[in-house]
Amino acid sequence: MNYAPVFQGCRFAVLGLGKAGLPAAVALRGMGAEVFVWDDAAASREAAVGFVVMKPSDVPGRLDALVLSPGIPHRLPKPHDEAVWAAAHGVPILTDAELLFRAVRGSGSRARFAGVTGTNGKSTTTALLAHILDVAGVPHAAGANLGPAALSLPLLPDNGVYVLEMSSYMLERLATLRFDVAVMLNLSPDHLDRHGDMAGYAAAKRAVFARQDAGCTAVIGVDDELSREMADWLDGQAARVVRISGEGVETGARALPGAHNAQNAAGAAAMARALGVEEEAIAEGIRTFPGLPHRQEEVAVREGVRFINDSKATNADAAARAMGCYARFVWIAGGVGKAGGIDDLVPYFPRIAKAFLIGRDAAAFAATLSAHGVANDVAGTLEVAVPAAFEVAKASGAGVVLFSPAAASFDQYPNFEVRGERFAAMARGGV
Repeated sequence: MNYAPVFQGCRFAVLGLGKAGLPAAVALRGMGAEVFVWDDAAASREAAVGFVVMKPSDVPGRLDALVLSPGIPHRLPKPHDEAVWAAAHGVPILTDAELLFRAVRGSGSRARFAGVTGTNGKSTTTALLAHILDVAGVPHAAGANLGPAALSLPLLPDNGVYVLEMSSYMLERLATLRFDVAVMLNLSPDHLDRHGDMAGYAAAKRAVFARQDAGCTAVIGVDDELSREMADWLDGQAARVVRISGEGVETGARALPGAHNAQNAAGAAAMARALGVEEEAIAEGIRTFPGLPHRQEEVAVREGVRFINDSKATNADAAARAMGCYARFVWIAGGVGKAGGIDDLVPYFPRIAKAFLIGRDAAAFAATLSAHGVANDVAGTLEVAVPAAFEVAKASGAGVVLFSPAAASFDQYPNFEVRGERFAAMARGGV
């Protein structure tokens, strides 16, 4: 199936030509739109071969929308100048998932949309639901914040399902997209610079349920207070509400350890049921799920020591989920810490045989650990931390080296994936 020229006569400006932007520009042009592109980086502009490269504010005539890459702010902490211009001139600021929805409906497909959000667990739940649909033989495509950009996804038939991982950045730029089934897994402080405060962040996450009607299903995790408040709000809305919890539950699947993954599995299962998938396929999908890289991924076993790559843990709440799965471990952490640092991880400190800290906020993390009597060294880099952690894991009998940074990667690596790959290489004995 091919998309119809649904955007014939439309004019779009695409700002930010990275993972989402350039594929969006290509797709929109293929659907008949006139597309103008811009990126503040000259190298990215040069890669936009065949497009009119022009700042949105310089485009003559009307624009139907500004397609703004998720990482570029349009309000807080400081809006991009072009976003300011768009708002002042009544140009809608959209994300590419919104335009995927319009393209699918404009092409005549009644394929359903499943939206996945939450502070942690989005990627695992998205991939798990896609895997369950694969086991069940349901046509599907997964992407958006995880994997392919939304507008890179193929046109699906009426019985197909789009499984979209939605960040808070993307959710605040929707206008008409309605998710037939949506899940909000959990809420903890994150991205507060973009949303102002927790109320703003929660409001952005709540947008995954916007425009749902009585034929839709809203799945909501209830393992934290903020999510329970959102569940109570959902009870007053039109959609059917399904509450899920991972507390006191284990999936029994090796790729899904811990209560947090039990919650992810419960979310994917509830969504699959809402989409009409049989229980046998759901159970088989959970059992055979291979897991995702950089999410509690066992990357090596050397001399009886397991090396766990949890580079995706870019905040303390995510790290807590991994730390709770191991009775004793040597911890490697650090990078660009989030608000509150690692204070919330104090309950897990007794499990740490020793910690090795890396990155910008290594000293701050070390101070917190020292204040609670946890042995630690500021290693600075993975190249120093990994072999040192290996020796301590052997000598102490801890048996696990857990790389769960509780911090962003941008001080030393372009993203958590590259960071995790470097850890994995070191864990396997690389240099």
